[in-house]
Amino acid sequence: MDVERIIEELYRLNPGDFVAARDAYVAEARKAGDTSAAKAIAALRRPTRATWAANLLAHERPDEAGQLVELGRTLREAHRTLDAPQLRAAGHQRHQLVAALAREAAGLARSAGLPIGDTVVHEVEQILHTVLADPEVAEQWSRGRLTAVPDAVVGFMGVPAPAVPPPSPPRTPPPQAPARTPPPAPAPSRSARRPESDRAALERRRERLERARAAAAEADAEARRREEGLREAREEERAAEAAATEAAERVRALERELQGAHRAERASRAALTEAASAVKEAERATREARRAAERAARSLERVEGREEES
Repeated sequence: MDVERIIEELYRLNPGDFVAARDAYVAEARKAGDTSAAKAIAALRRPTRATWAANLLAHERPDEAGQLVELGRTLREAHRTLDAPQLRAAGHQRHQLVAALAREAAGLARSAGLPIGDTVVHEVEQILHTVLADPEVAEQWSRGRLTAVPDAVVGFMGVPAPAVPPPSPPRTPPPQAPARTPPPAPAPSRSARRPESDRAALERRRERLERARAAAAEADAEARRREEGLREAREEERAAEAAATEAAERVRALERELQGAHRAERASRAALTEAASAVKEAERATREARRAAERAARSLERVEGREEES
């Protein structure tokens, strides 16, 4: 089996059709004896509505997807080299492109028969921002293979911090001849008086703030995913309830048809019994008529014989 073709086909489907189609392909692969294909297909996970919309965007708009991936390379390089002008230009383009592509994904989803709300559109934007920051996510998305909304990122992943040269060793001044006591040195400036521990504490606070922001963004993304999962579960519940109601109505209709069929069967059996009795009566009458005809024929022969003798 062509597993790559099947994977691409499955991730183009609406999420509600994914599981049934996947399981059908797994059964087909097992029936054909292709255990490796069955295992690979069975391991596929149904995409969320946001990842499905993002994958749909990558499939249907490959040029725009390539533009976003290339912009991510530019941003990561500018961040690595601390190229401020390039960062400003690419950052402005980043927000415009992500917003436009998220709207495009919403339009494609609507055309595919599965419109998405503002919460899902926000998750699509989060996916696209992560595509810019993370090369691995960008590679998965460009192939249309994302299954879950990636964690929110702060800054850019996979970009090493610029190297900081080690401090130069202190220079040992050459020996000098004794001199008169110099006058008192001027008081150091406020920045010079700030101890190194203050700067380290400030850096630690910045790190804690960045971690807190990342945790808050991740918690917010997780809450949105949970809300979307709840909405999907409720939609599936409503669909299942409608299907159950329709099935119950169909059962009642079939029961009414069955009752009518039973009545028709009883009537047919009664008619059959009457017809069988009529057949038997007709057979009896036929036998009696034949015997009467035979008696009449014999009587006729006797009469004819007497006439000839006389």
